[in-house]
Amino acid sequence: MRAFLKAPLGASVAAITLLAACNKAPENATPATTAAPAAPVVAIVNGVSLTRPEFDIYEKNLLRNAKVQSLTADQQSQVLDDLITMQIIAAQGEKDGLENDADTKAQLALLHTRVLADAESQKFVKSQTPSDADLHAEYESAISQMDKNEYHARHILVASKDQAEQIIKKLKSGAKFEDLAKSQSTDTGSKNNGGDLGWFTTSRMVKPFADAVKSLKKGEVSPTPVQTQYGWHVIQLEDTRDASPPAFDQVKPQLTDAVMRKKLQAYVEDLKKQAKIEKKPDALPAVAAAPTGPAMSGAPAGSAAPPAGAAPPPASAPASSTPKP
Repeated sequence: MRAFLKAPLGASVAAITLLAACNKAPENATPATTAAPAAPVVAIVNGVSLTRPEFDIYEKNLLRNAKVQSLTADQQSQVLDDLITMQIIAAQGEKDGLENDADTKAQLALLHTRVLADAESQKFVKSQTPSDADLHAEYESAISQMDKNEYHARHILVASKDQAEQIIKKLKSGAKFEDLAKSQSTDTGSKNNGGDLGWFTTSRMVKPFADAVKSLKKGEVSPTPVQTQYGWHVIQLEDTRDASPPAFDQVKPQLTDAVMRKKLQAYVEDLKKQAKIEKKPDALPAVAAAPTGPAMSGAPAGSAAPPAGAAPPPASAPASSTPKP
């Protein structure tokens, strides 16, 4: 954990603290208002107070992607030292006139906008409570779109089409799929199991892989290599079965996330409709000419549905793709 805290700070974490520091006034300055109670002070640096809310935000951002949920006393002390150091550097930057630097001003303005936008989004979400009708409607919509079948397949992943074609020839000559997967597949997650991917729905796979699996009959091997962004696949379909949808209560948290995302999106779209927007495309930087040559594969084309296609994943979850099959 200590090594984690010593690592370079993320831009957003540093920027949030920098924004707070750059807007601070020495402790003896006349306050603009006394209506709100003063926040607890965790440190005073050259007359500038660092408050508990600032510390809490800083700590929360440090722990955002960490495996722990809270810090020990020693770790809190280290975080406070880091916050103090940042305040000292920010104060020196202010003395050096960096607040008037064009890039710095743009970053601070963008950060101010981003923080307010995030706060407004959170405020809206906290004010909403999805009804049972909303949740059941989302559930029924997800169920209607889910895969009706589950597939059990194996695959062998190699770097080139020629390699994949040679593997198909060996399989036609009687070689065992499992043996070739163990000796030639580059997919470390499945090769030791003879290329076995277990049971899955095709919504979890990128489109070329999913389409190939759906075209196979039980026991059949793909007649030609299948290309995805991971390489070239030789696929064998083991079996199929009906996919059973999960119970409503099992996926209620995901349904709630999905409904709230839609409500927030609708709220944002309504704000856009009320806004007066004038785009100035001529002020944008020049766009580089598009490269010529073979089209490059983009993001996985598969659906982002969770296992069994029950409901959209939580907002913070990454979209599903193929297993690095």
